[in-house]
Amino acid sequence: MDERRRYTLILTPKILWIGAEAADVLDPERFSLTRIPSALDGLRCLRNEDFDVVMASFPLPDWSCADSLLEELQQAQPATPVVIQSSEATATEVVRLLRLGAFHVLQQGDANSLLYLAASSKWAEVSPSITNELEQQPWRRALIGESRPMRQVSQTIQLVARRRSTILITGETGTGKELVAQSIHALSDRARLPMVCVNCSALPETLLEAELFGHVKGAFTGAINHRVGRFEQANHGTIFLDEIGDLPLSLQAKLLRVLQEREFQRLGSSETVHLDLRVIAATHTDLAEMIKQGKFREDLYYRLNVVPIPVPPLRERASDVRFLVMHFIEKICREEEIQVKQISRETLDRLSVHDWPGNVRQLENAVEKAIVLSGERPALFPGDFPLPPRKHPMPFAGSADTFIAVPDQGLDFEKTVGGIERNILEQALKKTRGNKKLAAEMLGLKRTTLTAKLKSLVAVSAAG
Repeated sequence: MDERRRYTLILTPKILWIGAEAADVLDPERFSLTRIPSALDGLRCLRNEDFDVVMASFPLPDWSCADSLLEELQQAQPATPVVIQSSEATATEVVRLLRLGAFHVLQQGDANSLLYLAASSKWAEVSPSITNELEQQPWRRALIGESRPMRQVSQTIQLVARRRSTILITGETGTGKELVAQSIHALSDRARLPMVCVNCSALPETLLEAELFGHVKGAFTGAINHRVGRFEQANHGTIFLDEIGDLPLSLQAKLLRVLQEREFQRLGSSETVHLDLRVIAATHTDLAEMIKQGKFREDLYYRLNVVPIPVPPLRERASDVRFLVMHFIEKICREEEIQVKQISRETLDRLSVHDWPGNVRQLENAVEKAIVLSGERPALFPGDFPLPPRKHPMPFAGSADTFIAVPDQGLDFEKTVGGIERNILEQALKKTRGNKKLAAEMLGLKRTTLTAKLKSLVAVSAAG
C-alpha cells in the first residue's frame, strides 16, 4: 500500500474481542473494547450490539474451528469485518479464511493499526491480506476480486497455464479478457518471452494475413522488404488473438492449419516455418451462433475451444467492485503523482449495486473521471459518480416458464405473493449490506415504502 495514504475515523472504534489476550495487545486509548473469553458468549453479544470490528483470537476454550466461527460471526452481523488471530494457522488455512470472507488473518505483529483500519465505518480500504497475497503471486495482480466467479477463473488459470493447450477466453466487452490472457502467460513456462497480441478487428482484411504470417520482399505490391509476422515473433512464447470472431473466413482455414500442424509459410515464400507456441484467443461474440450463420468455421471453433475460460460480467461479481475501485484509485493517483484519495463507504455501496454495462472498463473510466473532477479534495463521494438510473429487471414477466402455476386445489394468494415480496426484499438488502436507502433505490421504491413493507412482513410473520 502507498505509505502516503491516511485514514480517518470520526468515532472511537468499537471492538469485540473474543479471546483472552486483548488487554495485553490493544491500546485502550484508541479503542472502545469489549472483551469476551468464549465464542458462544461473543456470538450472543454480537447479536445484541453493533460493533465496528470483531477479533476472534484462537485457541478458544469452546470453539476449535475458525471456519465455522467465521461463518457464524458473519451471519450475526454481515457488514462487520472479522479479523482472525492465530499464530498456528498455516498458509493454506490463511488463504481459505480470506476466501471465506475474513478481513485479515493475523498471525503475529501489532493488531492496533490493523483493527483501526478494519473498524472504519466511514472510509473504505482493500484488505491488506489480499494485497499481500497478490504480491506473493504476481500473475494474479491483474485479477482483482475475490468473488466466486473470479476464484473459478484463477483456479482454471492455475490448472492450464503450464500446459500447451489452446485457450478460448469469452466474455462481454470490457470484462478484462486480455488481462486473463496476460495472467496465463505470466504463470506459464513461456513467461520469459513477451506475449504477442493481435487485435483481429483492428486490421483490414488485406493486411491481416501479412500481419499474422509475414511476407518476403516482392510478395505483393508494396512489399519492399522482408517482414516477420506475429506468429513468427511469438515463436517459443504466446500469441494472443483478440476478437477472433472478426477473423475473415478466408484466413480461418489458414489459422486452422497452423493450429493443427504448428507450421506455416510466409506470403510469397515456399519455406515452411515450424512453431512452438501457446495460442490464446478471445471473443465477445457467440461463436456457436456465428457457426449457424456460416460466418465461422466449426472445425476452427473446436480447435480454439480446447480449454474455455468464460470471464464474468461485473454485474455477476458485484462484491468485487470495492476491490476494483480501490485498485483503480491507487493506480490512477500514482500515475498522476497525487495523494491517494479516500472514498466514502456510501459511495462504494452505490457503485457496488450499479449495473455497469461497460463492465470493468466502464468502472475504471468512472473512477478516473471522479478523481480528475474532484480536484484537490482528498476524498470521493457519491456526487463524484453521476451514474444513470439502474435498469430494473421485471420478475415473472415476459416468459412463459416464469409464471406461478395455480394448483387444482388452489393456493393462499396473500401468502404466495408475500413470500415473493419477502424474497425480493431480502435479496436487495443482502446486495446492499443492509442499507435500506440503497435497497429502495435498487427496487425503484421510496425508502419509506420499503420500510413499511418490511414492517408489514414482520408483522405477518409474527401473526403466523
